[in-house]
Formats: sequence, C-alpha cells, structure tokens
Amino acid sequence: MEIKITIRQTLNVLLVLSWLLFTGLCIEAGGFIANAIFAIANPGIVTHLWQQVDLSALFQHDHGYFFVVTLLLSIVAVMKAWLFFLIVKMLYKKDLDMALPFSDKVRRFLFLSSYITLVIGLFCWYGVKYTEWLVGKGIKMPDTQYLRLGGADVWLFMAVVLFIIAQIFKRGIEIQSENELTV
Repeated sequence: MEIKITIRQTLNVLLVLSWLLFTGLCIEAGGFIANAIFAIANPGIVTHLWQQVDLSALFQHDHGYFFVVTLLLSIVAVMKAWLFFLIVKMLYKKDLDMALPFSDKVRRFLFLSSYITLVIGLFCWYGVKYTEWLVGKGIKMPDTQYLRLGGADVWLFMAVVLFIIAQIFKRGIEIQSENELTV
C-alpha cells in the first residue's frame, strides 16, 4: 500500500502551520505594543514586559531610549506578522496554481516578501547595534535573543534569496507568455 501525498495536501498543511505562526506573531506584536503603552502609563510593570523582558534599567535611565527599543521591537514583530499574513493570504486564496506556477500574483508575492524580509533584517541589525550602544553606555540590557532582534543576517540572506527567486519568476512569466503567443 502506497501513501501518496499530493501538493494540495502539502499546501494545506503549510496553510495550517502559517495560520499558527501568524497568530503567534500577532500576539507577540500586540504584546510588545500593549506592554509599551502600559509601561508609559504604569512604570511599575517595566520589569515584567512581554515574555518577561526586563527593560527597567533602560526605562529608569532614559524614557526616550526605552521608547526607541520598544519601537524597534514592535516594528520587527509587526513586519514578521505581516510576512506571515501574506503567506496565509497566498495559500488561503489558492493563488498558487501548480499548473501555471509562473503567475503575476506569485511574482508580486515574492517581491513583496523579499522587501519585507529586507526591512526586518535592517531593523533587527539596527536594533542589535542600538542595544550594543546602550550596553556600551553602561545600561543593563537583556540579550538580543530575548528581545527577538537576533538573526539579522538570516533575514538579510533570506531577502536576497527571495529577490533572486522573484527575478527567476519574472523571467519565467516572460517565457511562459512568449510560449502562449507562439502556440
């Protein structure tokens, strides 16, 4: 007896996983934003921000630095959620047609995904450099891994790979339309 897994089944599994990741990333982004707002209203909760990240030393040192760090955390979290929203939207609407994979919708998705991952990588990189600068000033900061700012190099690499794949799809669309005209 042979079990055959179709492409549609694989895409459905990926859709469920993407929904789970999208939901988690939305909760994370909302947690960073809501806790930053609550911290401004009630400074006592700064020691227990989202995921128990302790930014109390930063908050006590300077409220502006605290705002910049929470803004960077929020931007990165929102951009990650937006990326997975695009993935969920692509899989849910079934815009990925395996009969004609080189479509304009897929090309736009790949270009937009590459731009979003580039922005995530740049903000992560800047966030790491900013927290290193704050540590250099003598402010106690949590590790960038706990701030969800690590991995800028991976995001930048992924942006380049997605951009290259988008260029390949762009050329594939041109070849596919030429073939349609010659038939």
